[in-house]
Amino acid sequence: MSRTQWYIGAPNGVVLCVNVNRGGELGGVFYHSYSFDPVPFEGIGQMTLRMERLYDWLRFPYPGTNNRSFGEIPKPTRLVHERKRIMKDDELLSRHGDIGTFIIRVQHRQNSSWQGRITWMEEDKTIQFRSVWEMIKLIESAVDKVSESESDELSEWFPEEDAE
Repeated sequence: MSRTQWYIGAPNGVVLCVNVNRGGELGGVFYHSYSFDPVPFEGIGQMTLRMERLYDWLRFPYPGTNNRSFGEIPKPTRLVHERKRIMKDDELLSRHGDIGTFIIRVQHRQNSSWQGRITWMEEDKTIQFRSVWEMIKLIESAVDKVSESESDELSEWFPEEDAE
């Protein structure tokens, strides 16, 4: 495998390891440079909320919109470590999920969503995403590809050849 797309490239780079697929509900862990401990998640919703909390703690990328609420806004919880990288990129990239592994680099948080790049490590394919929803769909389609070895729904990851 050439691994040309295997890099973290940002202070908020995350290695997402998908370990279970319970009828479309994905679970696993993700790793970041600021802790040796994995961040577990059960479901894509929990994963995005925990990643959002990490980005808020890092203050990178800075959100383009403020949080809004009709009630009291809870104070942000602090992570155990100060904002100092303790895990090297090579260590991060050595982590792998049972079903799929993705490097997620969120470059912007604009329009109440995320924009960035995602790399599917098993296929060494990188695609830009324009929203959290699009990133989730890319992850789900890759995991479906692994779960159902004969899937035609990966047009984003594998563009069709030009028909002549």
